[in-house]
Amino acid sequence: GSGGQPRGERGGEQGREVARGQGARGVLDPAPALLGPEDEAALRLRKLIQDYLDLGHGECWLGRPEIATMVENALLYFNEQRYVLLAWVIMPNHVHTLPRLNTEWRMPSVVHTWRSYTAHEANRILKRHGKFWQDEYHDRYIRDGQHLESAVRYIEMNPVKAGLCQRPEDWPYSSAWRRKEGFMPKVLLRV
Repeated sequence: GSGGQPRGERGGEQGREVARGQGARGVLDPAPALLGPEDEAALRLRKLIQDYLDLGHGECWLGRPEIATMVENALLYFNEQRYVLLAWVIMPNHVHTLPRLNTEWRMPSVVHTWRSYTAHEANRILKRHGKFWQDEYHDRYIRDGQHLESAVRYIEMNPVKAGLCQRPEDWPYSSAWRRKEGFMPKVLLRV
């Protein structure tokens, strides 16, 4: 995955990008009690894809330190200008982000900037051409403070769940690691 693209005007949203050819899924899903049978089937499918990606299947270009570092730097480049990046993680085959957008920016523009730059740079590093990211991204509106905390926990626990590290702060391409190293405020902004 790759480029984690969210959306959010008020409380922030979280998103996930997946490297081309690997499938996609939403990060946070509504409570099953609120869903009809077709929605439940879609939720189950997203969960299967999520589990597949979390196991590290597909292209894992983001597992290369030089690419993961470049993507993280791109995510942070406009931090505190266009958005505040509340949480993120760069996994070997996908990215999760949780930005709170400034009022004059919309998610499609932010995502386009991330994708365009990182695809160009990753392809240069990999000595390849063509699409790097899959076409779509998935986002969710953050409803309240509890939802925000759940989203941050989900994002930062992703490498632990995938067996890549013991604790979230051990994964070097993440907001948890940055906080541990003193590069980010210890307390997240609240919705």
